Amino acid sequence: MATTVARRPLVQVDALRHYYGAAARRGKPVIEDVNLTLYEGEIVGLLGRSGSGKSTLLRSIAGLITPDEGDVRFVSDPDRDTPDIAMVFQTFALFPWLTVLQNVELGLEARKVPAQERRDRALAAIDLIGLDGFENAYPKELSGGMRQRVGLARAIVVDPALLLLDEPFSALDVLTAETLRTDLLDLWFEGRMPIKSMLIVTHNIEEAVLMCDRILVFSSNPGRVAAEIRVDLPQPRDRLDPAFRAMVDDIYARMTARPSPVPVREGLFPGLGIAMVLPRVSTNSLAGLMEEVDASAFDGKASLADLADELQLEVDELLPMAETLQLLRFADLGGADLKLTPAARRYASADVDARKALFAQALLAHVPLAQHIRRILDERASHIAPARRFRDELEDHMSPEYADETLRTVILWGRYAEIFAYDEDSDQFSLEDPA
Repeated sequence: MATTVARRPLVQVDALRHYYGAAARRGKPVIEDVNLTLYEGEIVGLLGRSGSGKSTLLRSIAGLITPDEGDVRFVSDPDRDTPDIAMVFQTFALFPWLTVLQNVELGLEARKVPAQERRDRALAAIDLIGLDGFENAYPKELSGGMRQRVGLARAIVVDPALLLLDEPFSALDVLTAETLRTDLLDLWFEGRMPIKSMLIVTHNIEEAVLMCDRILVFSSNPGRVAAEIRVDLPQPRDRLDPAFRAMVDDIYARMTARPSPVPVREGLFPGLGIAMVLPRVSTNSLAGLMEEVDASAFDGKASLADLADELQLEVDELLPMAETLQLLRFADLGGADLKLTPAARRYASADVDARKALFAQALLAHVPLAQHIRRILDERASHIAPARRFRDELEDHMSPEYADETLRTVILWGRYAEIFAYDEDSDQFSLEDPA
């Protein structure tokens, strides 16, 4: 069904912008100049990191939020003025005091569908998604996968033209997610759902390649469509197919590409100097990744796709770790591969004290905010400085949320490296731990 239906436009998104807080303040945009046309008979994936605006775009199309600029237009449908939209959320969003049947009926009840028709349609949807026999069960009696099936049934029972899915499988274990993903695709290709198009937000590159006809790769700060990729592989798709693996590697390469010779690229670490936004990546995670790539299985070099499979990490988890290693000069990212530097290989085989010394050297050499805090502490006779001072400086370059995350990250890294101490109660940096 999905690849044979005529390509008629269903939804048109033009020059969409959404800002943090009030648009009148013209602060940092969440998404900027996003254009998108959704066609009937296709599954489109929105792929990118947290904070890139994918869910904001999805909610703008759903009408849950109003964009500050731009337009979402529904192309005329022969059966209705505008297409109906249904949405499936990551967190199931079921009412625990209602049965499966009652949860599925909710949307129809809101539309004032007569009771008998409502019941008949809900029972048919429950049967379609494989929960026949659980009509009178409550959500607490169901597994996570079964609860998400209820969410799907509630979405399709209203006969939507467009189904929006916001990370619908990310809260599930790997096997349950794979089963539910396959069942949804089977229903789609067999034409057993009224849906004309699906738009799915995901952090999982393999999931996007498995499911989608088109993938829009979002960059961050602000969110923009950085690339549009057409997936022409025949369905059902095989993860082991060389063409499949090549496409996954290509997307990893696109998401880690440097747009300019500037060492710190736009995206995860936008800006220069202390204006870099630092992700909350733990030193334990960085150490674990270096140890994994240093091990004999990879011998210092690994493809990001293989690492994601081996460590069961999604792109939103793996890329911040890999790019932090690159920032610290512990790794080089070339295309879709991560290669450890000699310093990282020494780190992987070193004892605790030697690891701390290597990390401190990298931190002071390559993270300007860490350099700045240490320099201020060295210059002051008291060797003490309030964290508020640095927070205020960061907020000149980024939103308060990013400023707080960046400062907390440098505190975490600086403590581990023992280049400064931080006291939570007084919210102060110092050169010596008061304890």
